[in-house]
Amino acid sequence: MPKRATYEDVLNAPENKVAEILDGELFLSPRPAPPHVAAHSALQGLLHPPFHQGRGGPGGWRILVEPELHLGDDVLVPDVAGWRRQRMPALPRTAWFDLSPDWLCEVLSPSTETIDRARKLRLYAAGGVPHVWLVNPVGRTLEVMRLRDGGWMLVGVFSGDEEIRAEPFEAVPLSLAALWEDA
Repeated sequence: MPKRATYEDVLNAPENKVAEILDGELFLSPRPAPPHVAAHSALQGLLHPPFHQGRGGPGGWRILVEPELHLGDDVLVPDVAGWRRQRMPALPRTAWFDLSPDWLCEVLSPSTETIDRARKLRLYAAGGVPHVWLVNPVGRTLEVMRLRDGGWMLVGVFSGDEEIRAEPFEAVPLSLAALWEDA
């Protein structure tokens, strides 16, 4: 039986890799390719002003890039995550977050899509994350999911250049075209 990965394994991972512990196993992923980075950056740019800063939107959120989540023994690094400020009024003093986010997004890459869809979605559900988005910059789709009875309910799949309102950020319309402009 292989040795369970520890946080020391995460700390000792090569700097050019994203290190995560999923079900006791260390996963090292390559840094993302340009279409992934472009969609990831654009999404952060769309959500941060109206929801994190309250500029042109309701505010009330902390929207953060690549936070390290400690959900039980698992260490996960979603691309973007958000916490309602009422649940997390101040940032933790640790290098990670052990409070599960209220929403998170994984930008899918060919090298990590299976892990994101299978293992990580299951662990996010077990950790009680109520909303997950999956962005596919190559297929130009956004899947919106809500946690229901311990599993994921698909709320909607959006594609192309639609302007959408997607939970939990339906207060402000978002243009999907911004996610694909550099893809």
